[in-house]
Amino acid sequence: MSYRCTICGYIYEPEAGDPGSGVAPGTSFEDLPDDWVCPVCGATKDQFEPVED
Repeated sequence: MSYRCTICGYIYEPEAGDPGSGVAPGTSFEDLPDDWVCPVCGATKDQFEPVED
């Protein structure tokens, strides 16, 4: 399942990860570090909502 930032609309896709932030492909949203933030706007994890793939 992907997650969308409710601030800027960025979609976190577990298959892609977030290499720019050191998050390997295949990392589920739940397994992201607690201090991970949206790479576009800096929103925290609690500002993301699940979206159906």
